[in-house]
Amino acid sequence: MKKILFMLGIFVMSVVMYACSSNDESENTAEGNNEDKPTLNLGVTNWTSTVPPTKIAGKILEDMGYNIEETNADAGSIYTGMSEGDVDVFMDSWFPAQRQYIEEYSDSIESISVSYDNANSGMVVPAYMEDINDVEDLQGNEDLVNNEMFAIGEGDPAMQDMEQVIDFYDLDIEMVNSSEGAMLAAAEAEMEEENPVLFYGWRPHSMFENYDLKILSNEAATEAEGLFDSSSINVIANKGLEEKAPEAFQFLSNWSISVEEMEKMIAEIDGGADPDEIAEEWIANNQDKIEEMKN
Repeated sequence: MKKILFMLGIFVMSVVMYACSSNDESENTAEGNNEDKPTLNLGVTNWTSTVPPTKIAGKILEDMGYNIEETNADAGSIYTGMSEGDVDVFMDSWFPAQRQYIEEYSDSIESISVSYDNANSGMVVPAYMEDINDVEDLQGNEDLVNNEMFAIGEGDPAMQDMEQVIDFYDLDIEMVNSSEGAMLAAAEAEMEEENPVLFYGWRPHSMFENYDLKILSNEAATEAEGLFDSSSINVIANKGLEEKAPEAFQFLSNWSISVEEMEKMIAEIDGGADPDEIAEEWIANNQDKIEEMKN
């Protein structure tokens, strides 16, 4: 009996030691895989549209074995960082507005995919203003909106273009410039009463998730002056990314997301939701799409 118990004890100890050894080997292998893959640095601006795609892509790349860092800076600094190899990827490049950076740093950075198209901006009205659909429709009807347009800071380049639109159509409208928050608060106060109101807007933005809005078409000024043509949002990378991280490059080359998904996530984050949790929810709901983007 003692001999049987002794042999059983040896067997149990052998099993435990093998299991521990196997776990150590698995951990070492996993750690080795992470060590084999480089750290990738993602550029992040303070625009609300930058956060969701950066968080989502970062988490997917981490699951693929990459270590992820973020660099928070203005757009110009991020492009400079990419050109110097300090930043690997920027998920929120607006074309044609930021095409100048691609041209300036064409030797070292490139667009590798289009995240989404039709990121329009311009004059915005609520959908209940049924007879106002093009900027031309405002001609002679400026008094509907009290001859004013709520807008963001006058130093913003987009506001300079907006002044050109107003001049192009010879509109009797004055821009009321303020911060983004103040502009939206003023517009929302009018919409709560279903009053006509004109303000500046862009997509993706939570305003289109929270209210039924429309961006006025601007065909005449776009054709004549190229003002407020629709934008595409591109993923930009350092040209060394494909060699440095081929699997990451493959995934990001196939990256795409819709404006509607973006606006829903931006609205949730604006409402206080944790950006990491929002990203994890999108990932959980889009596993098939993620697998397609990896291949």
